[in-house]
Amino acid sequence: MDFYALMPDFGEPDIVHEAAGKGTSILELGCGTGRITHPLVALGHPVVAVDESPEMLAHVRGAETVRARIQDLDLGRRFGVVLLASHLINADDETRSNFLDACRRHVADDGCVIVQQHSPEWFAAAKDSEVTRDGVIYRLRDVSRPTPDLVSATVEYVVGDRCWTQTFTTERLDDAGLAAALGAAGLRLDRYLTEDRSWFRAVPVAAEG
Repeated sequence: MDFYALMPDFGEPDIVHEAAGKGTSILELGCGTGRITHPLVALGHPVVAVDESPEMLAHVRGAETVRARIQDLDLGRRFGVVLLASHLINADDETRSNFLDACRRHVADDGCVIVQQHSPEWFAAAKDSEVTRDGVIYRLRDVSRPTPDLVSATVEYVVGDRCWTQTFTTERLDDAGLAAALGAAGLRLDRYLTEDRSWFRAVPVAAEG
């Protein structure tokens, strides 16, 4: 948790703001310590920030906070935007389905769901590597592919003499798999928001026509 409180944003709020539209209400799923939340609030968005960790939520300022698991969330209200960042869509099939169902439950019929994913190209290129951004060293190590559509790895975050590690497994979604996953939740792909297709905008199927 300490590390997440130190992390800067990497342009994600601007991507979300542009796709959402000025002043649109945002439900942020898996907000963590507010790395994306705080800039969105500063840009004029009313934000409801959801996370299952009370320690994470304690860092969030300027937004309504809700402690809950994404898959269990049912606020009984809709939002102009539902935000699912941090590559959460690349979870296993059941978890992804539950996450997308939560998105559809909470997005207005004329709203949108904004999603960050590991692009198919990322899966092909993923390898042990190291980059530095804003004084934070990111090391990807022990990269393996248990199956053709899975990547497992450990990421290290280094700030000064402090180091945090996280091991993860992430599942690739090709175009057909993404369309099927969205469709099962009552959503469809509207457009990609970045050239590398790591961010996209989906809309409710009911909004068509």
